[in-house]
Amino acid sequence: MMTPTQAVIIMFIVMAICFIIRMPVSFSMLTASIIFFVLTDFDKLSNVFGVVTGNMYAGYTMLAAPLFIFMANVMNEGEITDKLFDFCNGLLGKFHGGTAQVNVAASLIFSGMTGSAIADASGIGLMEIEQMKKEGYDPEFSCAITAASATVGPIFPPSIPMVIYAMLSGASIGKLFMGGMIPGILLALLLSAYCAIISKKRKYPTGIIMSKKEFLKATISAVPALFTVVLLLGGIYSGVCTPTEAGAVAAAYAIVISVLIYKNLSPAKLWKILKASAANTATLALLCGTSYLFSFIISMAKVPNTISEVVLNLTDNRYLFLLVVNIVFLLLGCVLDVSTIQLVFVPMVLPLVTALGIDLVHFGVVICLNMMIGLSTPPFGMLLFIVSGLGKTKIVGVIKEILPMVLIMIVLLFVVTYVPDIIMFIPNNFM
Repeated sequence: MMTPTQAVIIMFIVMAICFIIRMPVSFSMLTASIIFFVLTDFDKLSNVFGVVTGNMYAGYTMLAAPLFIFMANVMNEGEITDKLFDFCNGLLGKFHGGTAQVNVAASLIFSGMTGSAIADASGIGLMEIEQMKKEGYDPEFSCAITAASATVGPIFPPSIPMVIYAMLSGASIGKLFMGGMIPGILLALLLSAYCAIISKKRKYPTGIIMSKKEFLKATISAVPALFTVVLLLGGIYSGVCTPTEAGAVAAAYAIVISVLIYKNLSPAKLWKILKASAANTATLALLCGTSYLFSFIISMAKVPNTISEVVLNLTDNRYLFLLVVNIVFLLLGCVLDVSTIQLVFVPMVLPLVTALGIDLVHFGVVICLNMMIGLSTPPFGMLLFIVSGLGKTKIVGVIKEILPMVLIMIVLLFVVTYVPDIIMFIPNNFM
């Protein structure tokens, strides 16, 4: 039998091999974890599985994620996103490069309901890209701004990655959601400013200009959809319900307005939504379950303690630590997906965060922003592949267009890292 330290080294090698051969993340972590117990004490594996699954589902936190997933699917299939897009068009279409501005605003609103960058890009993204191409925008720019604006979603509340981070760290979901508000709005404003500058330089057209009557009609039509945000965030921050309960209420409300007001959600569509949501939830549950097992092994082998000792012997400066973490996680984001970074690497640095006295809420928002930048960062950012597929555009052109936007996001990342009051102002004053 090997020592835990030797077995952990082998476990990481096995997982790296699994990543190289493109095995799914959840199965990679499960395979590596089983190898660890084969090399140490295989008899304990069944007991550990019981402890891990018991701890993982003992809390109420993870129930929020599938509810947000279900709500996003209802909004896409129930065509609620169309109403939001029309409203944003009426609001911002008159400006230079108006449809690019609409792209950012629609992502902020839609993401504020679903908490998923992938749901945003996959759902409302196709509509945004097609409209921009129709008006004469370069296809590559249309895809790039769609990917960049989708990253706002998991920063502005609600946020599925923040729900998972809360499970890993024990931080308050409510405070994490509140902490993401200002950075999310700042990111949307910065992207809008960039769109305005580029649109003027390239002479992109104004968007759809509505008459007062048309805008009033679009607004009235969008009010039931917009009320989803009020219901969701108002329920959480008023203390009337938890994020999980708010997700359930908002999902039920989305069904009601799709059926009774917009009248475009048939039983067949609802069945399709249920199946898609079940599949998405199963994928997420498998990821979380295997990552919890992986984290349990890392903790048992005292890997975080070892890392903490090494780092603290080198420096006890929290600012230097945050710099190193941001750089490392940005580099990881270039080659790994969000789930791998969040579920494998975040638990390793959490003991250091605590040891250095860094607020878990501040760190959580910083890490979520960091991971969202990774979704749009070449070469393997998932959003790049999604939008290039939707826009039928070569990914090389999308990468060229999105690089300045990624730079803007990185600048914001370091600002909120070293000015924590930007994140902590709302949680400290209103919760």
